[in-house]
Amino acid sequence: MNNKQTGQIGEDIAVRFLKKERKYKIIARNWKNKWGEIDIVAKKKRVLMFVEVKTLRNDALVTMNFQPEQKVDVKKRKQLIKMAQLYLLQNKLGLDTPHQIDIVSVILAGDEKQIKHFENAIEDIY
Repeated sequence: MNNKQTGQIGEDIAVRFLKKERKYKIIARNWKNKWGEIDIVAKKKRVLMFVEVKTLRNDALVTMNFQPEQKVDVKKRKQLIKMAQLYLLQNKLGLDTPHQIDIVSVILAGDEKQIKHFENAIEDIY
């Protein structure tokens, strides 16, 4: 399984988790423009959720010695904030629209899956 396939499986798992466990309504997947991509755009009540999904196979975890969510570094965090703001603007929503940026971490270990959800993980200050 290559990295792209691993990422797609992780996103599928995250979508099911967010819908079933967190009661999020999925609005878009892989929303992109020339500056980047948002893995999942969702809504719960009146709040928009921009979700970054990071997935690792268990064998990669052993060799890399870190958790998937640690792949969201400072540069990626700034990118996610910019993408959330662009989404709001391009969809004619104000920057003051209630929203948050979440991270979902998925570890694949054979048939087992470990999912961690970090709500409002990245503060968007505009």
